[in-house]
Amino acid sequence: MAAPPPPPEQKMMVAIDESECSHYALEWALRNLAPRRLVLFTVQPFSPLSYLPAGSPLGPSVASPELIRSVTEHQRQLAQALVDKAKAICADHGVDAETVIEVGDPKETICEAADKLNVDLLILGSHSRGPIQRFFLGSVSNYCSHHAKCPVLVVKKKE
Repeated sequence: MAAPPPPPEQKMMVAIDESECSHYALEWALRNLAPRRLVLFTVQPFSPLSYLPAGSPLGPSVASPELIRSVTEHQRQLAQALVDKAKAICADHGVDAETVIEVGDPKETICEAADKLNVDLLILGSHSRGPIQRFFLGSVSNYCSHHAKCPVLVVKKKE
């Protein structure tokens, strides 16, 4: 049974990444919640090359400013393609979504953005990791459900 649609003034944010569970959460929200105000949010990770100090043994030839710029630009293009694809999915459902891309650690950046954008409901997909993977990799949905200042809906795909 689908949940009743929210009032028109509610603002929802779906945090998306390249995973199937993220795509499923977006589709589920569009089908079951019929959002009128929707933000598609993705996090572009920090470039791992930007963490290499200038005097490291890997040296400036590996982490040259040009290489860092190139990797960062490639990540930006991937993030833009991701939100563009998600926005097209929303358009197919008659929803004109806003898109936001930020750089940072996904867990913290998602929570900060939900607060900054005054979101009424944060929607995340669940990767369905086992307890050992969650321990080592962490869980974005678990972190957000404990740290976001708004309600959090974690959408889990039926197996």
